[in-house]
Amino acid sequence: MNIRKTKIPEVLLLEPKVFGDDRGFFLESYNRRSFEEFGLKRDFVQDNHSRSARNVLRGLHYQLGHPQGKLIRVVAGSIWDVAVDIRRSSPTFGQWVGEELSSENNRIFWVPEGFAHGFIVTSDSADVLYKATDFYAPSCERSLLWNDPQLGISWPLNGEPLLSQKDRAGISFSKAELFE
Repeated sequence: MNIRKTKIPEVLLLEPKVFGDDRGFFLESYNRRSFEEFGLKRDFVQDNHSRSARNVLRGLHYQLGHPQGKLIRVVAGSIWDVAVDIRRSSPTFGQWVGEELSSENNRIFWVPEGFAHGFIVTSDSADVLYKATDFYAPSCERSLLWNDPQLGISWPLNGEPLLSQKDRAGISFSKAELFE
């Protein structure tokens, strides 16, 4: 597996080796030993699967008290996936990084604890799988405003995004509860 640091060094883009032939393909989407070789010793406690239509934007989500690291991949379709550093003590505080994940490129995105996460679907639909390092805790969940001008995220929009009520009510970055 090739692991590449993004412009925020803790956020990683993993590119698994794909072995394919006329029958199809095989890839290893997670290997604890490989992950630990890059200094990422994590226990994953929950696997999630979402299916969304084109232009659905989910995020920017995070949990205080029960922060989640997320290992994200797309098994059908494509998304633009975004991580925002919301750790006040970090040199990259307030910065974001985005990557295209798709069933074609097989890339996997590592978003560590202390980051807000979101994505927009860029194909007709997308199935997104992600592993989390802590359990979903509704009372700890927070949402940043996806289009906050202070963050300046360049979403690849094709029309207006489809948002949940929770995401429409996201908090601005300047007023949000964040990590120290």
